[in-house]
Amino acid sequence: MVKYVDRKNTNCNKWDSLEGTFGADGLLPLWVADMDFRIDEHIIQAMHDYIEMGIPGYYKVPDSYYQAFIDWEREEHGFEVSREWIRFSPGIVSGFHMALQVLTEPGNGVLISTPVYYPFSNAINNNDRKLIASELINREGRYYIDFDDFESKIRDNDVRAFILCSPHNPVSRVWSEDELRRMLDICRKHNVAVIADEIHHDLVFGDNRHVPALSVSEKGDRIIMFAAASKTFNIAGLQNSFVVIPDEELRGEWDRFIAGLRITQGNAMGYVAAEAALRYGKGWLEEVREIIKGNYDYICEAFRESAPGVVMTPLEGTYLAWADFGAYLSPEELQPFMQDKCKLAFDYGPWFGGDRSGSFIRINLATSRENIEEMVRRIAGSL
Repeated sequence: MVKYVDRKNTNCNKWDSLEGTFGADGLLPLWVADMDFRIDEHIIQAMHDYIEMGIPGYYKVPDSYYQAFIDWEREEHGFEVSREWIRFSPGIVSGFHMALQVLTEPGNGVLISTPVYYPFSNAINNNDRKLIASELINREGRYYIDFDDFESKIRDNDVRAFILCSPHNPVSRVWSEDELRRMLDICRKHNVAVIADEIHHDLVFGDNRHVPALSVSEKGDRIIMFAAASKTFNIAGLQNSFVVIPDEELRGEWDRFIAGLRITQGNAMGYVAAEAALRYGKGWLEEVREIIKGNYDYICEAFRESAPGVVMTPLEGTYLAWADFGAYLSPEELQPFMQDKCKLAFDYGPWFGGDRSGSFIRINLATSRENIEEMVRRIAGSL
């Protein structure tokens, strides 16, 4: 049974960094994308067993670790990964920073589809690349690619790389196979490399199905895919991510770059936890998905009754709800209302870019029903 954990005063970024991030403590945090759930007991036992051995020394990564990922991708996503394609990154954010240096040069244009996970834009700016944004189309709460704008932004700005978010954070879209093919076809036509962040690929709901970008790619496509057990199984602090590069030439470029950094391997506990999660954690994950979907459904129903002007984006993937309060609050009023009046902490729409995101909040659904009910009560009462 999945258990909620009170994480306050545990050096938890989500709960204990409120003063530094929002300038106020005592807020109910529903922002950072990690879960408030105790991880699967198989993972805990695997880590206990490793520590009990008593020597956390230099670690030889076992073949079983790679096989666990290969089996997971095949069984869960119908995608066959070859062992020689797999490389390591301490995290997906650090990974796409590195990928930008492999795939592009300073001053090159890099495309993102806004609103999108804000470390994408940070990575582009941190590496002296030119940020190019194609805004998604919002149709009654559901988001779509504007393919004409997508291609014109690439063509007009000499874009060299596109950072794909799949499933898309924060708008919860699970891109269809047709949508992915169209994006990749445009990138191929204009010689644009693709960095595919697929960290939320196991958090998909209803009839939606995650399609790995590499599964619809063509030979010679310059695509680097990033995946991890971290978001799926709530083990992000162990810093262990998979980098998948099928193209041999591109894989060589990655390897030469990484040799200069000497970041070829992570810490032992990350490997132990990730392997245990992928081998034994499916039952835990299924229960967590039910909790997340239940929390989302509760919010939708509660706002239909108490604040019917709130537009909830359909939850297709991720454990993040995207909610539009534009019927009640201006972009200037949104954060002061949520933070000062309701005493809540969210990620706010403007953080994710796009001209039309000012009235949105991103809500972390991976917490207790009690926290979700309290959030709704505060917002509805204050509205």
